[in-house]
Amino acid sequence: MATRDIYETGFDEDVRTESSANQCPECDGRVTTNAVETVCEDCGLVIDEQRIDHGPEWRPYDDEGCERTGAPLTAARHDRGLSTEIGRGTDAKGNELSGQKRRRLARMRREQTRGRWRSKAERNLAHGLGEVRRLASALELSDSVRDQACQLFRSAQNEDLLRGRSIEAIAAASIYGACRCNGRSRLVDDVSEMARVAESRVTNAYKTLNEELGLPAEPVSPSMFVPRLASDLECPDEIRQRARALAEQAEERGVTTGVHPAGFAAACLYKAGHEEGRWLTQSEAADVANASKATVRAHRDTLEEQVA
Repeated sequence: MATRDIYETGFDEDVRTESSANQCPECDGRVTTNAVETVCEDCGLVIDEQRIDHGPEWRPYDDEGCERTGAPLTAARHDRGLSTEIGRGTDAKGNELSGQKRRRLARMRREQTRGRWRSKAERNLAHGLGEVRRLASALELSDSVRDQACQLFRSAQNEDLLRGRSIEAIAAASIYGACRCNGRSRLVDDVSEMARVAESRVTNAYKTLNEELGLPAEPVSPSMFVPRLASDLECPDEIRQRARALAEQAEERGVTTGVHPAGFAAACLYKAGHEEGRWLTQSEAADVANASKATVRAHRDTLEEQVA
């Protein structure tokens, strides 16, 4: 075989390759191999799997069980998690340090703190990502949504969108934008309350992110808020399912365009509760949706007229 033919072959592990030398031991069928397993295309028999371990190396190499691993890179830190932490009273093995070594470590920590950020932009990034992590923890969001919000904050800083706006408002807008992109039922009020920033500032910051960065955020539908509001009102499954059906029927008929999604979801729960014999009050439904009783009544009337 010529050398040219050898180097024209790719080395992509995800590409499925056929082996003419090996045949299926069950049906003598065609065998293909990818990065995960070797499988027969005819009968589906898995002949071999996990030929290459792509995970970390957890094997200990001495009696103390040392591991050749480290913390993974994360977008939630300004330095991607590659910073060094200097200890205080003990060394790496847990032994106490002498007074002279403790004073030396204190001087090293002080110098590290002074030289931790190379510029004001990096310091603002660290402060903003810390605020995003705090909001994600307070709102009980998943790590994937938190990382997306951190990446959104980085993009906002790279596009110079922080100029003239507070870091807290952009951080809250990043959290709200990540929730919108992932279809999470979060209101601006919820995020602004945790962020201790005025709702108008968070709304303006989110509009800026949406316009400048082109977020793939879909319109929020009332059916997305039904499970959350039903959980807050402690409604049984029958009411929740009936309210979800009412919301979906209203969305199909186009009567939810331009309405407050949480308020319309509260009206669906209010109407479903009356149909199932549980008399939810308008005040209870309006409070959990952060809407007024007049909004709930208006949407209830719309449901009675347009939805069976």
